Amino acid sequence: MATWTALTHAQGRAAAEALAEACEDMLTPEPVGSGVFEIEDGSDRWEVGVYFTESPDEITLALLAAAYGAQPFAVSELPEVDWVAHVRRELTPVEAGRFFVHGAHDADRVPEGAESLCIEAAMAFGTGHHDTTRGCLLALDRMLTAGEAPQRVADIGCGTAVLAMAAARVLPGLVLASDIDPVAVETAQANVLANGLDGRVECVMAEGFSHPLLHDAGPYELIFANILKQPLIDLAPEMARHLAPGGRAILSGILTGQADEVAAAYAAAGVPLIRRDDLGDWATLVVGRPAEG
Repeated sequence: MATWTALTHAQGRAAAEALAEACEDMLTPEPVGSGVFEIEDGSDRWEVGVYFTESPDEITLALLAAAYGAQPFAVSELPEVDWVAHVRRELTPVEAGRFFVHGAHDADRVPEGAESLCIEAAMAFGTGHHDTTRGCLLALDRMLTAGEAPQRVADIGCGTAVLAMAAARVLPGLVLASDIDPVAVETAQANVLANGLDGRVECVMAEGFSHPLLHDAGPYELIFANILKQPLIDLAPEMARHLAPGGRAILSGILTGQADEVAAAYAAAGVPLIRRDDLGDWATLVVGRPAEG
């Protein structure tokens, strides 16, 4: 089935969301979906994407863009490509310390002694190939090398659950993983089963620590949160409440230019920065709640 996309940029979240809603309500043929995404460059510009299975009405798109102060829509017809199969062919295994992240087609390439994590290309974010995921895995690897062995672990915004599964591979106890996206939770559950970690990782749909299972299992000695700058900042007070004294949080999804702002939010919440590492354009922060006494 052919697919058309119409993409534009709007200034501010409110304008972008209003434009996306107007496109859903007013266009014929009707779009099959739309999305609004912040452009992480500090400009407060937001990308608006509208998706069709028939050629869209470009005149109405132009009028809507003008009405909401957005740039003109760029309309493209996408080729019929099996993107998951394409990504599977293109992704090569990733080594991050003791962890080896790979697709099923590379299972025979796992080095002896490595901790294998099989993650297939899917809709949920986090195949292990992005520098944010790799940075978190490297941070966990360093903690293990230093002799740390946290008992209570949570992965907030887990995507494919690659970080939760990495922890479950090397640490005792149940690891809790959550995401606000039901597709991500389903993908995470499938990955847990495929990696033989059923009963070691529990996946739930939740925002922050709102699920009773997450709330009751704390306080945590280690929390992963590989999400985005603003959700990380918003989560700082809650993260501080759910970290045990001496506990650590590994944070990513942050551009290098955003890292200081995120670190400042956590320091203000009583969880100061312990270490920062940059991989390409992305930063990984390790923050910690001071031990009591």
